[in-house]
Amino acid sequence: MAQVQYAIGIDDVRAAAQRLAGVAHHTPVARVHALDERAGAQLFLKCENLQRVGAFKFRGAYNALAQLSDEERARGVLAFSSGNHAQGVALAARLLGIAATIVMPTDAPASKLAATRGYGAKVVLYDRYEVNREDVARKVQGETGATLIPPYDDPRIMAGQGTAALELLEEVPDLDVLFVPVGGGGLLSGCTVAATALRPGIRVYGVETEAGNDWWQSWQRNERVEIGVPKTIADGMQTTSPGRLTFPLVRALAAGIVLVSEDEVRQAMRLLLERGKLLAEPSGATSLAAALFRKAEIAGKKVGIVISGGNVDMERLATLIA
Repeated sequence: MAQVQYAIGIDDVRAAAQRLAGVAHHTPVARVHALDERAGAQLFLKCENLQRVGAFKFRGAYNALAQLSDEERARGVLAFSSGNHAQGVALAARLLGIAATIVMPTDAPASKLAATRGYGAKVVLYDRYEVNREDVARKVQGETGATLIPPYDDPRIMAGQGTAALELLEEVPDLDVLFVPVGGGGLLSGCTVAATALRPGIRVYGVETEAGNDWWQSWQRNERVEIGVPKTIADGMQTTSPGRLTFPLVRALAAGIVLVSEDEVRQAMRLLLERGKLLAEPSGATSLAAALFRKAEIAGKKVGIVISGGNVDMERLATLIA
């Protein structure tokens, strides 16, 4: 039987790790015993909330931009994002001396908008409930000739994001389960490739909110399902369909998709802040929520938790965890 070829493999993730060496942070793996007791398992928290720009997105963005030709760099780059990919591309572009334009929704968190502009990128705003962001990006691309850097459906992005799991499994090689937040699937696909290569038999689960269950529906039907823009506190999960490249890889190699409620996410954020002194944004806390509320069989097991980001406005944080 011919071997199925996916967008990336473990060699791509390892190559990305070499490009990121000395540029991206090798984020710590935290242990919080109070959370272990709540989950009934040993939890190993991969703190991507402590990554540059406050989220894993820097990994994929830098890996992608570092591979651009001189001609592509001269034309500048373009991205669309609700916040973390925007910041990742903006910072990577600044480090590499590339002009960046970012298409962002008007309701993106103020801190993410400010940070993106602070890294030197030009921001173009749009209404996510009225306008398709890809249409806006195509218009800008037509005007500028910039190279589009997708938020997840790109092998360079996927491989870069997978370095988070590569680092985690190199530090904790005997993990039994790995929970990974999923929006478009760049992080989940990259982490699935890395984890299953380093630890055959590990069960990798993507985690999304009940309000934005496009991945869960797609998994059940074994095909990509599109939904309306979900209204969820997890702004990083307001995608409407799994990626064309990310979905088949995840469907083949991962163990499944699990759902968490908005209230479970809030509780996870609060417990992580109170007991672990670690700040996670709603999207970033979904993976912890999956473990705390035992969305898969984890009793007595070693469980990896990717805390994907920590960018949340303080005023909103107070409301979310009050």
